[in-house]
Amino acid sequence: MSTEGTIPFTVDGETYHTWYKLFGDLKTCTKRPVVFVHGGPGMSHHYLLPNQYFYHQAGIPVILYDQIGGGASSHRPDAPTEFWVPELFMDELDNLTKALGIDDDFGLFGQSWGGMLAAHYAASRTPKGLRRLIIANSPASVALNTQGTDALLSKFPDEYITMMRKHEAEGTVDSDEYQDGAMLFAKKHTCTVDPWPLDLLKAFEIFKKDMTVCRAMLGPYEFQTTGNLKDWDITGILHNVACPTLLISAPLDQIQEVAVLPFFQKIPKVKWVELQDSTHLAQYEEPEKYFKVILDFLENTAPVS
Repeated sequence: MSTEGTIPFTVDGETYHTWYKLFGDLKTCTKRPVVFVHGGPGMSHHYLLPNQYFYHQAGIPVILYDQIGGGASSHRPDAPTEFWVPELFMDELDNLTKALGIDDDFGLFGQSWGGMLAAHYAASRTPKGLRRLIIANSPASVALNTQGTDALLSKFPDEYITMMRKHEAEGTVDSDEYQDGAMLFAKKHTCTVDPWPLDLLKAFEIFKKDMTVCRAMLGPYEFQTTGNLKDWDITGILHNVACPTLLISAPLDQIQEVAVLPFFQKIPKVKWVELQDSTHLAQYEEPEKYFKVILDFLENTAPVS
């Protein structure tokens, strides 16, 4: 069973709405619900839909939602750049768990930007009800992420790198040549399934209709961050993450090992799994292993060390 709804979310006296989709029944289910936090910033829940597997297979309630500014949640294309900061999305996540009545006992899964947000939330707010944290394909700092991206780019032909950097320097990133170049990189380091799955294509289709959040937080460029997240770094507070944590990455992920390593080094109770046959979206590229690793973590009551 699944249900959909919206939850009011008030920011500076103005009310927005967070759209969510729930697989399962929070009132009758005895298993801990898990909230899935999508990437972007500014994407939607659609590409995370394969994760309903955990409800259908194991009876774990699965909550997907669209962060404000994306998908079916409230949009704010006229908001100033400074509106779009991690604290806004942490407030929204707090609001969501409280409204659904799960803030005293829940799991949290974040992928890409969603993992950055989930880790930041766990480390800075240390929510008492957070029992399991999964950080998938996410960096611990933007500077380290850029370092990893540069290493991946160095393996591309010189003319490709020159072309992409030229467009970024000249501000012509909306050109077909640059966008085609970005897709070339994505097909190698974001998702290697060909053609891309329909849920992933739908997420990108919706995302491109309103890129306000992405442009404000990341900037317009594929390989450098100039937005509000340019100095984002939570490596200094990761020791505050109190709950058992699972890291998921891959050798050819667009998020490279150098950017994932601080999670492993500094979170007290952590397990790190590298999926060898996927890149950034293992739910499509390596689903059997992906689902098994996560399900084992969610259902294992033994300590993680």
